[in-house]
Amino acid sequence: MTKKKIKILILPGDGIGPEVMRCCQPILETAGADRFRMTITEGLIGGASLDRHGVPITTEVLSQARSAHAVVLGAVGGPKWDGGPYEQRPEQGLLRLRQTLKAFVNLRPVRVWPALSFTSTLKPEVIASADFVVVRELTGGIYFGLPRGLKTTSRGEKGFNTEVYHRFEVERIARFAFELARTRRRKVTSVDKANILESSLLWRRVVTEVHGDYPDVALNHLYVDNCAMQIIRNPRQFDVILTNNMFGDILSDEAAMVSGSIGMLASACLGGRTGLYEPIHGSAPDIAGKDRANPCATILSLALMFRYSLAEPLIARAIETAVADVLDRDYRTPDIAGPGSKIVGTATLGEMVCSALVHALQIPLETTKIITQS
Repeated sequence: MTKKKIKILILPGDGIGPEVMRCCQPILETAGADRFRMTITEGLIGGASLDRHGVPITTEVLSQARSAHAVVLGAVGGPKWDGGPYEQRPEQGLLRLRQTLKAFVNLRPVRVWPALSFTSTLKPEVIASADFVVVRELTGGIYFGLPRGLKTTSRGEKGFNTEVYHRFEVERIARFAFELARTRRRKVTSVDKANILESSLLWRRVVTEVHGDYPDVALNHLYVDNCAMQIIRNPRQFDVILTNNMFGDILSDEAAMVSGSIGMLASACLGGRTGLYEPIHGSAPDIAGKDRANPCATILSLALMFRYSLAEPLIARAIETAVADVLDRDYRTPDIAGPGSKIVGTATLGEMVCSALVHALQIPLETTKIITQS
């Protein structure tokens, strides 16, 4: 069988990003060995790029991202770069990357791993069998709206941002959510603040109109404050949560407590030719370099990459099975450890998942060859 040639761009980033990426690359190589001939290129983003090039992402890296089949990101940011001007913050590299890739969809699956049900602060009977996806609009809203800035006025300094949505932006993300719901339990919960914000009034109206093309999918609307409460009260009621950029950012981080740790939540940024895959956790500078970071969110982001960018759902499932196998044997990084758990470091957990993946794929280790460029 002729193997398809694919290009993957890896952006380790800052803090724990390089650590989790180091243990994920062998998993990427192993997962794709049977079907793909991979070329992996590594680049800089965020604070690492600022330190080397003086910008949070270079035009060269953006060009590499556009030409790749998929981009895998570690994390960006940290206190070292907090004092710089807004345009030079590490996070601007990520925002520019998302815009460049036209990734208007952020997909954040939330599930309860049976072996980790004890790690959530919520009661086991509340989270049991919870399985939903947050569909977050990613390239509009208050994070990108203009005008924005800091200004000195007669009343003192003020900061201002603008929440802006156009009809086409709401329509395309709504269609994505309804199509996704058709592959799941056929229910969409649209989240807004239509009792206060005009942008949410448009959001609710357009989502309702688009729903007319999907009569087989149930739709309900929630205000964002009520949704935040409902995720904690009864997460099992949700299937697909559809919401805007800022609300999705906040709600999906809150939903991490359903799974027990933010170190377990993966994400996919979709919409253009190239998908971007990243854990939803931050750079965690307090544990960087200490071999304590949980690599599972990044590993599970690779599963999303195989599912959505490479159209290999069986490989994606094998990665998820490998993670579940290691967790079922009670191996843990500190953030998900319980009484009696066998605590291991970032690198060791990654090695264990890779070994479990070989078994799940039923492929010999010697076939996991790859071309690597840096």
